[in-house]
Amino acid sequence: MKWPKAVTIKEVGPRDGLQNEQSFIKTEDKITFINQLSQTGLPYIEITSFVHPKWIPSLADSFEVAMGIHRVEGVTYGALVPNMKGLEKALKANIDEVSVFMSASETHNKRNINKTIEDTYPIIKQVVHEALASGKSVRGYVSTVFGCPYEGEVAIRSITEVSEKLFEMGISELSLGDTIGVANPKQVQEILTVLLKRFPSKSLALHFHDTRGTALANVIASLDMGITTFDSSIGGLGGCPYAPRASGNLATDDLLFMLDGMEVYTGINKEKLHQTALFIQGKIDRPLLSHNFQADNGETR
Repeated sequence: MKWPKAVTIKEVGPRDGLQNEQSFIKTEDKITFINQLSQTGLPYIEITSFVHPKWIPSLADSFEVAMGIHRVEGVTYGALVPNMKGLEKALKANIDEVSVFMSASETHNKRNINKTIEDTYPIIKQVVHEALASGKSVRGYVSTVFGCPYEGEVAIRSITEVSEKLFEMGISELSLGDTIGVANPKQVQEILTVLLKRFPSKSLALHFHDTRGTALANVIASLDMGITTFDSSIGGLGGCPYAPRASGNLATDDLLFMLDGMEVYTGINKEKLHQTALFIQGKIDRPLLSHNFQADNGETR
């Protein structure tokens, strides 16, 4: 297997992590959380989502959070944006990077966005073009790449079509999502083999969930294919509110422990990350599930 010298970890805990919490985390605690993450050496933090509060009530304070954080030079602060109303708020909040999103499966797209895939394209296209015109970079997310909670296996043709459409709109990076945590290393490499014939490895990122404990194995498979950018969430926070039983994301601390041991550079300070995990665990009032966090705190599952 081939290991890169360095990997980019994109922290999605403040958005993808907290959006799935049942209790509302206070705005000032979210701000402190993000400020602490900014001191860990993480190069990228997805801080919130400018989705209507009706759909994601846990992130109803997105504008206040974005305006309240202390921004550290060298850290990119991104946010999820579903439409032009969301983009307007994101631009006012001076978000560095806009993330647009859709699904590779029709049913999940309808449940998540309340539109068909075809009807979603013009909305995303307008957001992408306006964001680029405003000097912002744009990232894309494709959900259900490795399986859909409603349709099961997703055809590679659907994945490539959605991916090509998003790149044609002008996104600079595409994050491929294992929304329900069903991916395995063989499947990851099969899908990447197809996509890497169309897109350069530097333009792709992987977003794994650890629902069935396979996230790190899937990272290894992706590294071997030349992928060097991964989304993760501190402590394994998160999941998809529109995908039943889609438990937590790949944990940033588990990923960091593995990469450190492999001598793959990330630039992240393990101790500062651990202190931040302790902070947010106290605010969500339940144990974080990441293996590394529990091992460091003498806990077992």
